[in-house]
Amino acid sequence: MTTKDLRGQETAKAMGAALAPRINALKSRRIIPTLAIVRVGEKPDDVYYQRSATRRCEALGISVEVYAFSEGIAEEQLVNEIMNLNMDEHIHGILILRPLPGHIDDAVVCKALNPGKDVDGVTDRSLAGVMKNERRGFSPCTARACIEILDYFGIEIAGRHTVVIGRSLVVGKPLSLMLTARDATVTVCHTKTRDLTAIAKQADILVAAAGRSRMINREYVKEDAVVIDVGINADENGNLTGDVDYEDVRGIASAITPVPGGVGIVTTAVLASQVVEAAEQS
Repeated sequence: MTTKDLRGQETAKAMGAALAPRINALKSRRIIPTLAIVRVGEKPDDVYYQRSATRRCEALGISVEVYAFSEGIAEEQLVNEIMNLNMDEHIHGILILRPLPGHIDDAVVCKALNPGKDVDGVTDRSLAGVMKNERRGFSPCTARACIEILDYFGIEIAGRHTVVIGRSLVVGKPLSLMLTARDATVTVCHTKTRDLTAIAKQADILVAAAGRSRMINREYVKEDAVVIDVGINADENGNLTGDVDYEDVRGIASAITPVPGGVGIVTTAVLASQVVEAAEQS
């Protein structure tokens, strides 16, 4: 079987083309959509995502301002910085790179964020919107990126059995709700699920978001299934790998997102889209 690569660049390019007239309309009103990226410390994955998001946004004409703080910043000070960004009228979206250092409570910082500027879907208002399938706040970017890829490549969601491996608030839980809203039959699994291999092999669409490098091999994949690999991991040589053993699954799956070059690219395109929407609503 020939396995099709679901390359994120194709989806991101189409999303960018759709955004261009909206960005131009904002600029005609002297509004420059602007994203603030808040980074604490120098974690390589945070720096990588910051650079990727900045390149994507600036290529589209979206301004990016980076607020980088030392790893030792106090929780109260970080909350105050977020509050200042909330009140800054020229900032339309705020992205907080997480997880934060252990001495800072992620939940406290997320609660301080203005939901209208929460372009990564981390506030209670945004998550409630996902749960109720309502236009309230913004969807978590990576979860929405998975849907965008399926839609762009014309992969039917309604009626398909979808297995999501992962239960985080960043991907697994919101994505399972978004797929359910699109009439998929969804099974949510995780690394402690019994008979995970057998359950995964029932999936028409298999989403791997467990955070374990090359965990998913051909034993997990039904012939002709679509595989969405959300994982971003580093192997022993420092190379980026997904949660799926890409080479092992090729020839079994009908389609798969590569890593790198798949979901991550579309995630930054979704982020840009949500910054533009926030600017339109401001």
